[in-house]
Amino acid sequence: LDALEPFYPDRLAGRILGMGDVLSLIERAQEQTTEEDAERLQNRMMKGQFDLEDFLEQLQKVKSMGPLSQLMDMIPGLGGQLRQAKAQISDDDYKKVEAIIQSMTPWERRHPEKINNSRRRRIARGSGRDRQEVNQMLSQFKEMQKMMGQFGQMAKKGKMPKNLPFNLP
Repeated sequence: LDALEPFYPDRLAGRILGMGDVLSLIERAQEQTTEEDAERLQNRMMKGQFDLEDFLEQLQKVKSMGPLSQLMDMIPGLGGQLRQAKAQISDDDYKKVEAIIQSMTPWERRHPEKINNSRRRRIARGSGRDRQEVNQMLSQFKEMQKMMGQFGQMAKKGKMPKNLPFNLP
C-alpha cells in the first residue's frame, strides 16, 4: 500500500511516453530529507568533504523512495534508455554497497582513500563480498567524489547554469 501514489494523468502519460516525471521524483525526495540535511550535504559536497558516511545516508534515503528502476523511469529519457538496453537495475545492488560500507569502521568511511589492502580484505570478509567488489565500489566512489569536487569548483567560480532547480552558494 505504501507504493500507491496520487493519480496525475499528465505525469502518468509522461512516464508511459518515456518523458519522465520529475515533479513526482522531487516530491518523493522532499519527503525523505529536511532542508537542513540538504543544505549540510550541499555544503559538504561543495567543499569536497563528501565521504562514505554521507554516501550511505543518501543511499538509504534513495532506497526508501522506492525501487531504483521505478525512480529511473521518472528521469526524462533515462527510463526509455534502460528499457532499450534491457538493463536490469536490481535493488540487490543497494544491499551489496550497503554491506560493504557498513563493514567499514567510521574512520574508514570518513577516509576511504586511506583504506589499504589488508583493510580491503577485512571489509570484503565482513560484507560477504569479493575484494574485487570492494575495490570496484571504492574506485567508483572516488570517481564520484572527483566529479562532485569539479561541480563544487564550477559553482564557486559562478560557472553553473542559472536554471538549476536548486540554489548553490
